Amino acid sequence: MINQYIRQHGKRLYGLCLYLCANPFEADDLYQETWLKVVKNISQYDPTKEFEPWLTKICVNTYRNALRRLARSPFINFTSNETKDLMMQSVSEPEKEDYSELYKAINNLPEKFRLTVILFYFRGHDIGSTAQILNVPSGTIKSRLNKARKLLKEALNNETDLRL
Repeated sequence: MINQYIRQHGKRLYGLCLYLCANPFEADDLYQETWLKVVKNISQYDPTKEFEPWLTKICVNTYRNALRRLARSPFINFTSNETKDLMMQSVSEPEKEDYSELYKAINNLPEKFRLTVILFYFRGHDIGSTAQILNVPSGTIKSRLNKARKLLKEALNNETDLRL
C-alpha cells in the first residue's frame, strides 16, 4: 500500500523537500524521514480525504521540527541576526538563473511566509489545503500571501512585472 503512495506522490514530495531545504542532501534526509513517519502513522490517515495534503503536512512538520532542533543545537548558535542571515545566504539556490533573484527573495522571507508561498505557488495547493497543512485559518493564509507579495516586491526593488 505504501509503495503505491510512493509511486504516486514521491516525485512531488521530493520536489517539495528540495524547495524547503535548498540542499539535495538535506532534501534526501527530509524525504526519507517523511516516508518513515507516513509508514509509522498510516493508521491515522483518513482514506476518505486526499492523501497529498496529509503527506505534505507531515513533510512540513518534519521540516519545522528539524529547524527547531537546529535552532536549539549547541553547535550552531547564532550570535546575531546578521550572522544567521550570512549563513542563510550561503545556502545554495536552485539552478534556474532567470528566477535566481526571486528564489533568493523567497528564501529570505520569514519562515511562515516562505512556507506559505512555497505550498501555494510552487506546490499548487489551494488556500484551504495550505491552511490545513500549516494548521492555520484560511484567512491567515490569504493575509500571509498578501504580506509575502509585498515583501517580495520590496526585495525585488519594486519590479512591476512580479507575477506570483
